[in-house]
This record gives sequence, C-alpha cells and structure tokens, in this order.
Amino acid sequence: MGQTVTSSLQSGAKAPKTIAMKENTEHQALADWLQAVANERSKAAFTHLFKFFAPKIQRIAASKYGNETLASEVVQETMSNVWRKAHLFNPDKGSPTTWVYTVMRNVSFDLLRKIKTKKEDNLSDDFWPLVESSEAEDADSQFQDHLASKEVMRCIDTLPEEQKCVVKGFYFMEMSQEQLAQHLGIPLGTVKSRLRLALAKLKQQIGGEK
Repeated sequence: MGQTVTSSLQSGAKAPKTIAMKENTEHQALADWLQAVANERSKAAFTHLFKFFAPKIQRIAASKYGNETLASEVVQETMSNVWRKAHLFNPDKGSPTTWVYTVMRNVSFDLLRKIKTKKEDNLSDDFWPLVESSEAEDADSQFQDHLASKEVMRCIDTLPEEQKCVVKGFYFMEMSQEQLAQHLGIPLGTVKSRLRLALAKLKQQIGGEK
C-alpha cells in the first residue's frame, strides 16, 4: 500500500509540470500562428486561430450577454480584427490569449455602444417621423417642416426646463450630446438621460393626441 501511495504522489507531482509544458507549447503555437497571419497573411494559420478561439469567444459572449446572435457577432468581429490587426501583437508584451481576449473585449464594448445608440435613434425616429410624400422633396426640408409644427412646439414647451434645453439644443441648434454636456456644464450621461426622458414624454403626448 505504501508503494501505491508513493506512486500516486509521484504521479500527482508530475501533473502540474505536464500541464505547464502543454500550456507553453499551446501559447507558442498561437503566437506562431498570429505572426504567420501578420507577416505572411497565412489563411492556414488563421484557420487554426479561428478553430481555437471561436468556440471560446462564443461561449464567453453567450454567457455574458445571453444572446447567441450577439455572441456570434462578437466572434465574427473579433476574429476579423485579429486578421486585420495581427501585426499589432507583440509576444514580448503578453500572451496571445490575452491579446485576442482584449480584442474581444473592445469589440464587445463597441457593439454595446452601437446597440445603445441604435435604441436611442429608434426612439428619436419614432417621435420625429418624416412625412411621406409622393413628391421628391428634400429630407432636410421635411424634417424642418415637421419640427416647426405648432403641435410639436406646444408639446416641447410642456417639458421640464432641463429637458426642454437638451431637446432644443440637440434638434434645433444641432448640437451634439457632447457639446450640450459642455455647454450646460453637466455630465454626458445626464444629457443622454434627459434627452431619452424628454423623447419618451413627447412621443406619449403626441401619440395620445392622435
């Protein structure tokens, strides 16, 4: 029995070393493939990278966002960036896995920003519908005519002063949200919040009157 215990301990002692050797070999292969993509535009090397990282990125993104479609988009955008930016990888500054997951994180942030912006734009578009016309009129002219309507102006005037300021600044003075934040001396997040609340109120008012 003593021999069995000793054998087990010896076997267990070798495991960490074996794992470390495997990880080192794996990291070296990943680094080689990244450099092959960067220097030679090797599609074969990129295929190896895709097979290694795509399932992991899909799993991480799906777990984080709870949306398989969004997770697949993260995979595609991340691996596209890996292909385009492989020359930026420096093995002396970090491991290939750290570099690729950093690319994935940046892609995730960008996608979430786009989704948030799209939601805000949709809310805005719902409230500022362009009047359909059989004539080929200029879109900017339609937009200005709609803004000038007495109904819209009356509803805007019912808003709290701070919300009215951001609506008029954003739509009439064509200031960006960043410019409004600087002009009003408030955080950008506050501008976004006030604009979102104002548009929701206006949409409800105008929609309820029709």
